[in-house]
Amino acid sequence: MTARIGLGLAALGRPGYINLGHDEDLPPARAVEDLRRRTHDLLDRAWHAGVRYFDAARSYGLAETFLGEWLTPQRRTELTIGSKWGYTYVADWRTDAGTHEVKDHSLATFERQWPETLQALGGPPDFYLVHSLTSDSPALGDKQLLDRLQELADSGVRVGLSTSGPHQAETLRTAIELDGPFSAVQSTWNVLETSAGAALAEAHDAGWFVVVKEVVANGRLTAKAGETPFNAFAHQHGVAPDSLAIGAAVAQPWADVVLSGAITAQQLASNLAFHVDGPLVEFVQQPDEYWTERSALPWI
Repeated sequence: MTARIGLGLAALGRPGYINLGHDEDLPPARAVEDLRRRTHDLLDRAWHAGVRYFDAARSYGLAETFLGEWLTPQRRTELTIGSKWGYTYVADWRTDAGTHEVKDHSLATFERQWPETLQALGGPPDFYLVHSLTSDSPALGDKQLLDRLQELADSGVRVGLSTSGPHQAETLRTAIELDGPFSAVQSTWNVLETSAGAALAEAHDAGWFVVVKEVVANGRLTAKAGETPFNAFAHQHGVAPDSLAIGAAVAQPWADVVLSGAITAQQLASNLAFHVDGPLVEFVQQPDEYWTERSALPWI
């Protein structure tokens, strides 16, 4: 079952992120070399535990570079890499930056970032996704962009999209109906935010590769969140909250890969010891409520 788990590098490739307790999990010294060592250590641990899917993005600081440095020819043949384009990291390695990433889903951004991804990884990823596509993005109606993405798909890279926000299902269904270059999706799904579940099942049934992200809700489904109703439930059943949250995602029949966002060895071990339970529907929030809370999380 470990093969169903991937390691996402969103919180490892840059010094600041919105996860609860991120400032406690990373050392005060967050120089490039510090995070390079930590990323390589987590990649090693995940690899030896059987993880074979690794996820990065252009906007994750130096995540692609760190991953590319860690790769060997043998590892590359045995693992799957997904990356994303459409956001640019602009925080200049600061946690107190006013803006950390800038969204632009234009053809010009794709043409700039695709060569950057190739250089950082030392070759093409297996999956290349439009990063955090939302209903207000023009990408799904941009014929020139879609034609270019079709060229990439025809070259052997599986093209897809990641989704974000309270209207993930709507965005995904629009992409499915296009009958265009897309055949993969990465969406937020967790026991608090399940609204994309039916659409993800439809994508899976259509032959798409489905990756689930933010399964611990940026720390809100971990011990970092304190004594929440979900955490109390987990503790009553003798299970770590993150293990229960990840198990709930793994239990979804449409989920091909479930991403761990661990940044410490302890977190990774706990994530990999996931526990599959029931549907846990009593913890579901309304999408607008969930995404409003997420948007309020600070970069630390």
